[in-house]
Amino acid sequence: MKALSGFYYVYCDGKTYQCRARGNFRKRGLTPLVGDHVVFQADNLKEGYVLELLPRKNALVRPPIANVDLALLVFSAVEPDFSANLADRFLVAIELEDVEPVICISKMDVADDTRRAEIAEYKAIYEEAGYQVLLTNTDIDKQAVFEVIAGKIAVIAGQSGVGKSTLLNALNPNLDIETGVISFVLGRGKHTTRHVELMTIGEGFIADTPGFSSIEMDELTIENLQFCFPEIDRRRGECKFRGCIHENEPKCAVKTAVETGEIAAFRYKHYIQILTEVKKQKKRGINNGKNSSIHT
Repeated sequence: MKALSGFYYVYCDGKTYQCRARGNFRKRGLTPLVGDHVVFQADNLKEGYVLELLPRKNALVRPPIANVDLALLVFSAVEPDFSANLADRFLVAIELEDVEPVICISKMDVADDTRRAEIAEYKAIYEEAGYQVLLTNTDIDKQAVFEVIAGKIAVIAGQSGVGKSTLLNALNPNLDIETGVISFVLGRGKHTTRHVELMTIGEGFIADTPGFSSIEMDELTIENLQFCFPEIDRRRGECKFRGCIHENEPKCAVKTAVETGEIAAFRYKHYIQILTEVKKQKKRGINNGKNSSIHT
């Protein structure tokens, strides 16, 4: 559940045990991560040992957490206004890690009719693409979020001010997180949260983390970017040319779908923007002999 100052806090049967890692972990180059499933031994709640790390399904670098099933991406309808460009970059970062993203748009109760209509259109487009979208008010529909997280390990990410702390407090009042203090930010900057920790939310867990700081360029490539846009990925086999990246190639099924409205124009625009950035960063990286990152 938490790793802090050389201690690992293991949750088992409703209790949390303070443990140290087995001595040979360091020699074997092993580091327990929050989210790991482990074999441990403890005579009491304060003196235990992690004996074995079980196989991981995945492991994120930022935040350092293992076995992530789901990412709850929180955006606000207003203050700050919803940005589809930022949302798509979050989605690429999550898709790249092969983690299921769920979009949560908060502050719907303070949005005017025009903004609500805009958000409804975005919701329909993202759901058509294959994403689950939750709309929340100050009076949060807890059950909908509980159902999404149940039985899973989730991380939460979003800009400062979108209501992540408000959401977490509503889901588990015992957390008593000071609104506006904990910041899960996509981008550079100083974060209040100093460590990764899992919190119980209903029947699942959610990570209190600094969030995803960048799209790592050593993972994101010209070829795999299209896999991070589900509606593009579904059509790539219909293009005339194998290896089509859906930019300037003729008889491209993706571009045709954009023209017919089957793929939202803004989604394709953001795909091309990121594709262009990947190309520039790769070229710069080759010239400099260094890896780079795309920051939002």
